[in-house]
Amino acid sequence: MSAALPSVLRGFASAAAPSSIPVGLELYSVRDELGKDPEATIRAVAQMGYQVVEFYAPYYDWNHTQAKQMRKLLDDLGLKCHSTHNDAEYLQPAKIEHARDLNLILGSKYIVQAWSDPKPNPDDWKAVADSLDTAAVRLAPDGLRVGYHNHDAEWKPVGGKRPMDILAANTDSTVMLQLDVGTCIEGGADPVAWIRSNPGRIRSIHCKDWSPKSDVGYKALFGEGVADWKGIFQAAESVGGVEYYLIEQEGSRFSQFETARRCLASYQATRA
Repeated sequence: MSAALPSVLRGFASAAAPSSIPVGLELYSVRDELGKDPEATIRAVAQMGYQVVEFYAPYYDWNHTQAKQMRKLLDDLGLKCHSTHNDAEYLQPAKIEHARDLNLILGSKYIVQAWSDPKPNPDDWKAVADSLDTAAVRLAPDGLRVGYHNHDAEWKPVGGKRPMDILAANTDSTVMLQLDVGTCIEGGADPVAWIRSNPGRIRSIHCKDWSPKSDVGYKALFGEGVADWKGIFQAAESVGGVEYYLIEQEGSRFSQFETARRCLASYQATRA
């Protein structure tokens, strides 16, 4: 299934100068702090210099009033929420309307499926693609788009095909392919080649590094792993259609706040 979406949403992404592309934080990076005190955490993230935040699955438990309070805080701090990370069930008919409502309140552009259990054959992955397209058609009238976020399993061939290739080929071009760099590399793929093979669809990137050292892995801070960040940024901005970047860290040798600070500083030095 590759359902056609309203033409008003075509061309949503546009080329942007590097200096105009904002950088944000996937809030899973500070999940412990967020769980203890959401407002203080958002304030701390803004103070660090982040411009965007991406909420993850627990946000779905908010009611409309809580979402409006968070939106006011974001506005007061000059922060944007361009996307949220969602469990697959949040894009299904029984729950999609609540996800839609919360994302509209937050000012989000994309409702991203954050994860899919590994599937044993290509047809199962095509079913994931169909589900994404169905959700995209449902959300399009409200000006929202759907995205899919990869992990390492999507790069490992199933029935001779990589799941990410199946998803890209079987979803409408308006479905964002949100690239997680670290898991792409760990899965044996080349993020630069992937971006170039899917022009206009890599509208946001999780800037997570990865090290092949067994005691480091995803604990590598931004710039400490093997990712070719300058090549990734060049590809993302020349053909990928990137609209914003998101720092993500699963954990490191530092506290969550210190990790977020250090990753942002390294990102800014790379972009200088």
